[in-house]
Amino acid sequence: MSEVTLTAEAGRETGSGPSRRLREEDRVPAVVYGGGQPATTITIDRADLRRAMTTEAGRNAIVSLQITGGETCTALVREIQRHPVRRTVLHVDFLKVDMSKPVDIEVPIVLTGEAKAVTTNGGITEQRINTVRLRVSPSAIPVAVEVDISDMALDRSILVQDLVLPEGAITLSKPRQAVVTAELTRAALTAARGGGDDEAAAEG
Repeated sequence: MSEVTLTAEAGRETGSGPSRRLREEDRVPAVVYGGGQPATTITIDRADLRRAMTTEAGRNAIVSLQITGGETCTALVREIQRHPVRRTVLHVDFLKVDMSKPVDIEVPIVLTGEAKAVTTNGGITEQRINTVRLRVSPSAIPVAVEVDISDMALDRSILVQDLVLPEGAITLSKPRQAVVTAELTRAALTAARGGGDDEAAAEG
C-alpha cells in the first residue's frame, strides 16, 4: 500500500465561475464523499495533487486528506475530470475509505519476462486488456498485477482467472477474458498457408 498526505481547504463556492477562478489560482476544486455522511466540497493545491498522483501507486494511492476547518479522512481518488485539450485537472472526486473493509478498484496489468518460445517460432504476444478490476483490502492494493509471459507458447492465452492476486483479493473482471495471447504474426501465417502455392505458380 502507498499512502500520501494532501492538505485541503473546505467551504469553497460551487459553480463554474468560482471553480474557474480557483483554477486560475492553481487550486483544484474537489469533493469528498462516502462514509454515510454528506459530501464535502474542498480545494487542493495543483502542485500538491500532482505530486500525490505521481507516486508509484498512481491514482490508487491511499490519500490522507487533512481538511482545514474540517475532518481528516482516508480516501481514494474515484474520478478525475480533465480538460479535453490541455488535459489539465478540472475536478477530483475522492471516496472515503474504511481501512477495515474491501474496496473495488481498477489496477494496471504489467507484462514481465520474454516469451522466447513464441518469438522464435514466428509468433507475437498481444496484451488484450491493460487493467483488471479487483475487490481488495485497502491495505493490500497492489501497484500493478504482474503477468509473467516467459512460459507462453503459440496458440496459448493467459486469462483473468490465471492472474496471481494479493491474498484475499478477488477479481471483478470476467474470469475467461484473455489478458495476453500468443499467435503467429500475419507474415508468418501467410507464409505457412500460401508460400508453397506461390512457389508453384512461379515455376509454372
